[in-house]
Amino acid sequence: MLELKDVCFTIQKDGESVNLIDSASIQIPRGHFMAIVGPSGCGKTTLLKTIAGLNPESDGALFWEGRNLSEEGDFEPAEIGYVPQFSIAYDPLTVDESIEAATRLRVRTRDAEDLDHRIDRVLEETGLTAIADRHVKVLSGGQKRRLGLAMELVSDPKLLLCDEVTSGLDPRSEREIVRLLHDLSRRDGRIVLSVTHSLAHLELYDSILVLHEGRVAYHGPPDLVTHYFSVHDTEEVYPKLATQPSERWQGSWLKHQEAYYGKLERSRQRAIDAGTLHVPEKHEEEVSDEDQEEKPEQAASVKAPGFFTQLGTLLSRRWRIFFRDKGQVFLQLAIILCFPILVTLFSDKAEGPIASLSDAKQDNILEEIQERQMVRQEQVKVGSAVSGIIMFQVILLSLMGSNNSAREIAGERQIFEKEKFGGLRPSAYLASKLAFLACLVLAQSIWMGVFVNFFGVFRGEFPQHLLFLLLINGAMTAICLGISALMRTAEQASLLSIYLVGFQLPLSGAVLALPEHIEKFTRPFISAYWAWSGSVDALESKVLYAVKSVIDTSLTPQNVCLYTLLFHIGVGLIAAWIGARRHQWD
Repeated sequence: MLELKDVCFTIQKDGESVNLIDSASIQIPRGHFMAIVGPSGCGKTTLLKTIAGLNPESDGALFWEGRNLSEEGDFEPAEIGYVPQFSIAYDPLTVDESIEAATRLRVRTRDAEDLDHRIDRVLEETGLTAIADRHVKVLSGGQKRRLGLAMELVSDPKLLLCDEVTSGLDPRSEREIVRLLHDLSRRDGRIVLSVTHSLAHLELYDSILVLHEGRVAYHGPPDLVTHYFSVHDTEEVYPKLATQPSERWQGSWLKHQEAYYGKLERSRQRAIDAGTLHVPEKHEEEVSDEDQEEKPEQAASVKAPGFFTQLGTLLSRRWRIFFRDKGQVFLQLAIILCFPILVTLFSDKAEGPIASLSDAKQDNILEEIQERQMVRQEQVKVGSAVSGIIMFQVILLSLMGSNNSAREIAGERQIFEKEKFGGLRPSAYLASKLAFLACLVLAQSIWMGVFVNFFGVFRGEFPQHLLFLLLINGAMTAICLGISALMRTAEQASLLSIYLVGFQLPLSGAVLALPEHIEKFTRPFISAYWAWSGSVDALESKVLYAVKSVIDTSLTPQNVCLYTLLFHIGVGLIAAWIGARRHQWD
């Protein structure tokens, strides 16, 4: 049984406490199908999230099978399923692949046969067997709702919460979904709670919970709703609620609660006697050997998979999504191929010889002045070209890093939060992102360095230069991943990442030196400076002297640049870890 006793959820608004849920008290027996209805803004979704534990109750208590969830521990991930309003599946995947991934992330299966059995079972329960090979992006609204349900049923939850799963559907599809939820509530004593704005198909529910301004106005049989509110049709209930304040409706309900609960219990008992409702009386540890053979996956409590299982599932899914997104694949190939070509267009300017002053003393002072001017001109030409090409590479790799990860977490925030609610470890999720992005960083940086070096040999220690190219790409990827994890939307993360890359060139000092009193504050945060400075310091002495002759910005030794970029990577990863662990459901 699920029981709420005087549950409140309070927020602060304009310095005052506002109860979005106010003293809600209801009892929901096993094998029960309940609709939560009410006008817009009455607290339906808020109540559902409070039951799920996404909104911590401010007062009162919730009990599940006699256990106080506030004091004795919250729901286990396998005990509860939550189907939100948004789609929880990736468009490039098929129905079967989506359910398989959900199973691998939530359930520790014994073997491949056990995995296939679970997948086949939920496909059959939700009526998706015939379209198992169809991609999510081509599914209808009703089919996507069924898929969302299927992905929650893989762990066989005893409490299933559904938030507006019938919204936006045509009448036929809506009735099919409500009928499906009704059937799911009749299996193994499962409780199904469905938030809906629609007052259609109420006869399929066991009870109706009517909310008004966060308070319970009614909870009883669906056929008595019109009688209780003294209306002729259910469509008149919402206008009727507006005629009295919510306090009066709540007070009226408390007076009649016992009588209506009595009617609910008698109706429930008749259903059990008629065989239309089966509620198991035995606990899982008391299941007979015969039952274990029929339902092996329910014979023992469902356990969550390990870290490496979740990591492997996430990484496999990420690569599959990547290669099926033709636009993303084309963009990555275009970036990897075109950016190095842009750099090589200027490489010939950095290949010129650097003349030195003759050791012989010139007899003619005019000739000596001309020689010095010629040497100076060549130093300026080559030094500017070498410095510019290095910075060009650094900025392009910074842009690649931003493109790699700016939307990586923020773009799938809702799905991630839903999977985290279902038992996904944030550490496994973040590790899968790092493994995927590391492959992109290696491919982009090594190709950039090798390709440019092939057309114009780096005039110095190339391995050190390649190391700094890897570090700048890695630093910007990690920092933008941290931004992506901390931001609520992909648009916010992308915009901030673009600004970050845009400020790299002017604040690096590679083009124009900043005033010293500003430079000492900005330089520690500019990854491009440290990669540029470290690469310049790896140049051969003659070229390094030429570069120094044309820049006003001081250079930093390679080891300091190396440690600073590693520090930037560390800061980005810490930010990503904090953002991944933080609750950002909305």
